[in-house]
Amino acid sequence: MRHYSHPSPDEFTLERLLYALSDPVRLEIVRHLYEVPEATCGELQGDRPKSSVSHHFRVLRDAGLVCTRYVGTTHINSLRREDLERVFPGLLEAIMGAYFKLKRERPQS
Repeated sequence: MRHYSHPSPDEFTLERLLYALSDPVRLEIVRHLYEVPEATCGELQGDRPKSSVSHHFRVLRDAGLVCTRYVGTTHINSLRREDLERVFPGLLEAIMGAYFKLKRERPQS
């Protein structure tokens, strides 16, 4: 079974975090994880190819946004809220608040 590496909080950079959130697919994954304690890759995959989703999760893990762990053969993902808050106080809340505000103001057809 593959082991995923996760950066320590002192390795987080704002540039990497903002890059990870700049992609709509990754932002949607973070949005989903923001609303639930954890989710499987299958729950977050949608109808996207597995290889594409794997890439997005790697970028999110490398930025320090997401933690992936195994339960049996299932990948369980969660946001690293406490670590993010310690390094970038209020940033995740501000980004998600702006995201939800825009979604309310500009509903998709």
